[in-house]
Amino acid sequence: MKALLCTHYGPPDELELADIAEPVAAPGEAVVRIHAAALNFFDTLIIAGKYQTKPAFPFSPSAEFAGTVESLGDGVTDLRVGDRVLACSSYGAARERIAIAARKLIRIPDSIDFDHAAGICVTYGTTMHALKDRARLQPGETLAVLGASGGTGLAAIELGKIMGARVIACASSPEKIAFAREHGADDGIDYAAQDLKESLRRATGGKGVDVVYDPVGGQYAEPALRAIAWKGRYLVVGFAAGEIPKLPFNLMLLKGCDVMGVFWGSFIERDLAGHRANTEQLLSWCAEGKLSSHVHAVYPLADAATALKAIADRKVMGKVILHP
Repeated sequence: MKALLCTHYGPPDELELADIAEPVAAPGEAVVRIHAAALNFFDTLIIAGKYQTKPAFPFSPSAEFAGTVESLGDGVTDLRVGDRVLACSSYGAARERIAIAARKLIRIPDSIDFDHAAGICVTYGTTMHALKDRARLQPGETLAVLGASGGTGLAAIELGKIMGARVIACASSPEKIAFAREHGADDGIDYAAQDLKESLRRATGGKGVDVVYDPVGGQYAEPALRAIAWKGRYLVVGFAAGEIPKLPFNLMLLKGCDVMGVFWGSFIERDLAGHRANTEQLLSWCAEGKLSSHVHAVYPLADAATALKAIADRKVMGKVILHP
């Protein structure tokens, strides 16, 4: 079968499309025929050796997929061949088939196609955990979303609205702000052209934002923290800007606020039942049309390098999907 392989750390152009052996389901596993695999920003890091997860070579990027069950290992009783499923695999999904622990697979409603299902697990799952489990976002609160047009940013806008928040989209161009508004944002700030701290304060009448959702980091973190409300919650989701910010602790004291880490990858290992419940809720909302799981573009496996470079260059609004 075909698989996209990372044989050494490097840029996307050095990934190899190769033929490898077909997987076999061990006890407790299922083999899934992958119809759609989603890419995320961290895929650009993992192939460069700059991510906390460092798989043994050779490995395939892509941490989430949707497909159909083709075979089952001994002891698997709650799945059937032909079931439509999705899962997070941490890495390894940029290939035609994958063997994975059956307990990680979640059924997909018939009304959701594979492309949209593949993009739900990581971005929406991360955001659901962030807003629901960590920040405990409440109806009527104000949510500021940095990187608002990216995969996690879009998820934060849509989930914030479902949870009853007023959502302020913060992004780096008027086009990205317009895209965020199309997906439900109540207000928008172009932080490439506007002062982020002052703009957030004006947008909240001087009160500050209750929750900051930050998958960007870099130069925008401290201004956003300075614009947070009393007893606000700052969600550290990622560092797409490339720089890990160093925040002055006195701001947390003066604001009486919390800075919260959102490590979704560890959460799903430590609380598989909580992850499953969150994902099933997300799938239900998607089936009801409340979540878009917007697909920016679909690429064949052979063009994965182009897809990854588009993500690295921040040209993607929503999700990028690979078809093995």
